[in-house]
Parts: sequence; structure tokens; C-alpha cells
Amino acid sequence: MARDILQLDRVCKYYQMGDSRVDALREVSLTVHENDYMAVFGPSGSGKSTLLHMMGLLDVPSCGRVLVDGKDVSRLQENELARIRGKKIGFIFQVFNLVPSLTALENVSLPMMIYGVPKYEREKRAEDLLSSLDMGNRVGHLPGELSGGQRQRVAIARSLANNPEVILADEPTGNLDSKTGEEVVEIFNQLHREGKTLIVVTHDPDIARNTDEIVRIRDGQVVEHEVSKEHAVRLGEKTELADGVKLKVNGELGIRMKKKVK
Repeated sequence: MARDILQLDRVCKYYQMGDSRVDALREVSLTVHENDYMAVFGPSGSGKSTLLHMMGLLDVPSCGRVLVDGKDVSRLQENELARIRGKKIGFIFQVFNLVPSLTALENVSLPMMIYGVPKYEREKRAEDLLSSLDMGNRVGHLPGELSGGQRQRVAIARSLANNPEVILADEPTGNLDSKTGEEVVEIFNQLHREGKTLIVVTHDPDIARNTDEIVRIRDGQVVEHEVSKEHAVRLGEKTELADGVKLKVNGELGIRMKKKVK
């Protein structure tokens, strides 16, 4: 049975804008299991990024609970959340967020410095990660000397620096041309095959077609949750969802990825 990694239990998030209240999330319940590959879809302003921030422990809920490995972390202090984030979760952003004055090797090494990994070990791991992403000949280059696709590969390597269990990506192909986007999609497929759990906010249909699950969000609520047949079998009774959410089992989801495995 698939292990629960992240759970949102009737989570809401609202912001006070003068006399008005903006509800970014409204009682969202969602579970991420070990080795899930999930795409999150929704129009602009639907709450996708807020949902991703909540899953990544970058924000705290206004109500409800966020659980990591069954433990409620909703009210932990920021230093405690940062410790969990650093070991459990890797982040990939649309705009890369690389430090412009650091080389590719140094950017990938940076997350390991926070945890006191010795210089030799972190540089060796960073070099290995970059080489695995066909960036071995660019380790000494600054971000400004790299193409968009190369910068995204560095960002992916950085997200893997501390060997996190979960990768969260926010529009990772949004600033890339179609060919480079396809290469990033294949990298994600490989990470999933290696056992990583991926949650991707995206408008890219190529990513969505390769996932096990598609979550659609509108007006701060999950309105539809689509899973592949194979994934539904793997989850068993855990496919039960929050009240009012439509569950669809789609035989086409994950087909391209499975063919590539063969």
C-alpha cells in the first residue's frame, strides 16, 4: 500500500486586503503518496501556487492541517519548517532562481552547505548530479553563460542536492522552447522511475500526459481529481476523496511514460 507523505486536511488560506478577505484556498483536502506523479491544473488566480506553497511548507494555513509523514506541522516555527523542507522537499521554479554570481557547481552545492556537508562531498555530489543531467562540461559556468534549458537543468540538480523525497515544480517548462521542454519532461519521467515523488503546477499537456494524476483547481478548491487505472489500483481504498470532488479514472494517463520504460 502506498505510504502517505503529504496531506492537506481541509486547508484554507485567506488574506485580508483592506476591508475585504481574499480566499486563496477553501477547505482543500489532498493526499500525496510515495512515488506519486501529480500535475496541478487551473486558471490564473485559481490557487495553484498557494496550494504548492502549502505543500512545500512555504506558507502556513489559515485553517485546517498540513501533515508530513502523518505529523501535523501546521503550527511549527519557521526554523523547524525550514529543517523539514531542506531534507524532505526540493523546489524547481519557472524563473530558475539561481544565484547569478555563483557557478553551476556552486549553485548546486549551496543547499548542502546549509547542512554542513564537507566541501569535498558537496562538490562531488554536485558534479555527479550535473553530469547526470548532461551538464558535466558546464560546471564552472555562471547562469548568465547558460541557455534557459541549461539553467533549468542546474535548477533541477540543485533541487536534488539533499536527496529529497518530494520534488515540487512551479511551471518548470514555462520559459523554455518546445524541444527543451520535452527534455525537461523526460528528466521528470526518469526521476519518477527512480522513485521520486513529483508535484508539478503546469499548463504543459506533455507533462500532464505523463503523470499518474491530474488535480484541477478552481476558485481555491479542488474540483476534479483524475488518476490512471494503474495508480488507482496501487492506491486501493486510498482513492477516496473529499466530499464534492469528482474522481475520474483515465486509462490514458501515464501511457507515454510506461511505453518509455519498456
